[in-house]
Amino acid sequence: MLVRYAFIETYKTPFYCNNFSSHSTMSIYQATTSAPVNIACIKYWGKRNESLILPTNSSLSVTLSQDNLRSTTTARADPSFAADCLWLNGKVDPIKPGGRLHTCISEMKRLRTAFEAANPDQPKIASFNVHICSFNNFPTAAGLASSASGFAALVYALAKLYALPQTPEELSLIARRGSGSACRSLFGGFVAWDMGSDDVTGLDSKARQVASESHWPEMEALICVVNDAKKGTSSTSGMQRTVVTSALLQHRIGYVVPSRMADIESAIADKRFGDFAEITMRDSNQFHAVALDTYPPIFYMNDVSRAIIAIITEYNRLSDQPKAAYTYDAGPNAVIYALTPNVREIAQLVLYYFPQAEKVIIGGQEVEAALPEGFNEAVAKRWEVGSVKGLIHTRVGDGPRVLSDSEALLNAQGIPKVLA
Repeated sequence: MLVRYAFIETYKTPFYCNNFSSHSTMSIYQATTSAPVNIACIKYWGKRNESLILPTNSSLSVTLSQDNLRSTTTARADPSFAADCLWLNGKVDPIKPGGRLHTCISEMKRLRTAFEAANPDQPKIASFNVHICSFNNFPTAAGLASSASGFAALVYALAKLYALPQTPEELSLIARRGSGSACRSLFGGFVAWDMGSDDVTGLDSKARQVASESHWPEMEALICVVNDAKKGTSSTSGMQRTVVTSALLQHRIGYVVPSRMADIESAIADKRFGDFAEITMRDSNQFHAVALDTYPPIFYMNDVSRAIIAIITEYNRLSDQPKAAYTYDAGPNAVIYALTPNVREIAQLVLYYFPQAEKVIIGGQEVEAALPEGFNEAVAKRWEVGSVKGLIHTRVGDGPRVLSDSEALLNAQGIPKVLA
C-alpha cells in the first residue's frame, strides 16, 4: 500500500496545552479534512445503550452541502506532544478519560497500531500524541447538528492521518461513539443509520448510504436560523429523560419508525417528493410530541418555529402534493426541504413573514418577499426583522473531503492558527 503523508517542520515553542510542550525539530504527520452536516428526516432520539451509543430506533437523514455547512479538522501527530489535545473553535476542549473524544481517539490509535503490525514498513506513529483543531462554520450546539459533522470530521481526519483502510461504513462505528448522528455524516446523499440488534458489541449499528447525492440533485434545503445560541437542554440529557419518562417514545420505536424507514427509503429510491415530504413532517411532529411527553417536558421549538410550520402547511394546501417539507431537530431552527423549481417561491414566502436585514440571493438573483396566489395570509402574523436571524440556502451534498495542506488549522508549531 502506497501512503502519502504531508511532512511539516516543527519549531521550538513555549506554548502549553494539557501539559503539552513541544521541543521537537523532527518531521511529523498531519491531515486535514472536512465533514458535512446531516439533518434527519426520521429522527434518532433515545439510546438503549449509553456507553456504546446504540439507538432505540433506526434513522435516516439528508447530507447537506459542505459549501455552506461543514466542520473542518486538522489532526497532527508528533512524538514531542506531551498529551492529546483538541481545540474547538479556538478554545481547548478537554479530552476526558472515558469520554467520547477519548473513546474515538483511542479507537483510531488502536486501528493504527493494528495497521502498523500488518505493515511493518509503515512509520510507527500510533504511539504519538495528537493535536487536533476543529472549526465549525456555523453555530455550535444550536440544533444544527454540529456534533455530527464535528465527530465525523475528527474520525475522518484521524483515518487519513493514520492511512487506515477502513471503509466509511466501518468508520461510522467509531464516529457513532462520539455522537450518534455523526455516523451518518460519513456519507453523502441520503443515509440510514441501522439500529442493529447486537447490544454487546454494537457492530451492526452503523450507517449506510441509501442513495448518493447524484441520485436526487434537485433536492435542496432552506434553513431558517431562528436561534443560533446554545440550546437550553442538550440532546444527550434530553434523550436520557425521554427514555426514562415518555410512554409515547415506546410506541414510536415499536410501531411507527420501522414502517416509516421502509416508506421513506422507497420514496427516495423513486424520487417521490410528496411522500418524502409527508413522512418527514410527520416524523418531525412526532419527535417534538415525544419531547413534550417527556417529564418534565422539553420545549425545543418556539413561537417562530410554530409559525413556520403554519406557513408551510398552508403553502402545501395549495397543491395536490406537498411541495415543501419542514423538519426540526433538537432546536428551534427550521430546515425546509424542497425541489429546485419551488425553492425560490418558498424563500419569497418566508421573507414575507420574516423580513431580513440582509439581501437573500438564490440562483444569483435577489429574492423579494411575496405570497403565492390563493395563500391565506392570516395563518401567521408578520414578524419583525431579526425574528429569523438568517436564511441558508443549500442542497444535498457529498461526504467527507480531504483538504490541502494550505487549509490546515494548525501552524508549524502545532498550535491553532487562530491562537498564534
